[in-house]
Amino acid sequence: MWFFKRKHQLKQTRAHLRTASLISLSLLATVGQAQPSVTPKLPPMNIVDIGSFHVGGRFAEVSGKEVKDVVFTPGGAPARLDPNGKYLVESMYVQYFTPKNLKAKLPILLWHGGGLTGVTYESTPDGREGWQQYFIRNGWKTYVSDAVERGRSGFASPDIWPSPPQYLTIDNPWSRFRIGTGGWNDDPAQRKQFAGSQFPAEGYLNFMRQVVPRWTSTDEVTIKAYTELVDKVCPCVVLVHSQGGQFGQKVAQARPDKVKALVLVEPAGLGDPAPEKLAALNGMPILTVYGDYIDQDSRWPSMRKGQLGLNEKYTAAGAKIDVINLPEIGIKGNSHMMMMDKNNMQVAQVINDWLKKKGFTQ
Repeated sequence: MWFFKRKHQLKQTRAHLRTASLISLSLLATVGQAQPSVTPKLPPMNIVDIGSFHVGGRFAEVSGKEVKDVVFTPGGAPARLDPNGKYLVESMYVQYFTPKNLKAKLPILLWHGGGLTGVTYESTPDGREGWQQYFIRNGWKTYVSDAVERGRSGFASPDIWPSPPQYLTIDNPWSRFRIGTGGWNDDPAQRKQFAGSQFPAEGYLNFMRQVVPRWTSTDEVTIKAYTELVDKVCPCVVLVHSQGGQFGQKVAQARPDKVKALVLVEPAGLGDPAPEKLAALNGMPILTVYGDYIDQDSRWPSMRKGQLGLNEKYTAAGAKIDVINLPEIGIKGNSHMMMMDKNNMQVAQVINDWLKKKGFTQ
């Protein structure tokens, strides 16, 4: 009797488990349907080396400050902190990736813009692959850096950098980076995004999570750090964005033997117009890329005009200049952050094709 009773209990248990499993699967299916669509995964990247390092920096002395006891961790014992002394500041963080299937003859360096970090080139705010992954997949040894005072490079105290940092509200990049007009609105129906915009508005808050403070007094030390990077890892191709335009052009002018080509993605800063600096770029291929909606912006027409005017001087000095206005080749809807736009891979392909034509990759 006990055997048959036990057998009956086991049957009931199995039935309950099957029912529970079916309910769980049903719930998972329901939850899965509620999730946003996920971009299909690409094949794994075959990378043979990943590493990082810091370059640059200087010593700075601080004196006349009060010595104090500080509790660094709640519940911990106070530690005596003397802020007087020597600091190492203005270094720059760099991360690199080497694919197994190298196709490019030189590495490519990706430099970000103002108020941003190297995350600019990593996964997009809505979770797709970025330009870092694109260039790795296409056979480039790729270096991505956080400029001085950004991200993992860190910043100095007000005793060393007396000028204050600048911060961006959540509304600022929406219009300034040509995503739309006005500012951000939590209600999608109230957002005024440009018609046909490729920027993934659903990921805008993730984009804002990567925005960091910036200083307006650190350009020279940033150029110094980038120059040290170029001295360490180049010859190379340098791709820059926005504020990085100034850095890329000036470093190329200082190291034309190291920087073999420049890609300027909507540069917001200019190179040095001095005759000897223009002459330094003799023979260098330089590509300038612009997105959409520029004529609808209050700032970008003048910034583009300034760069194109300097490009004419580069050409006269012997540089090999190409300019691509994406709408003119049928690629429309790109914001200032085109490496994050929904068609970011199409834009990256345009750049890679140009580099192929110049003989830098297969």
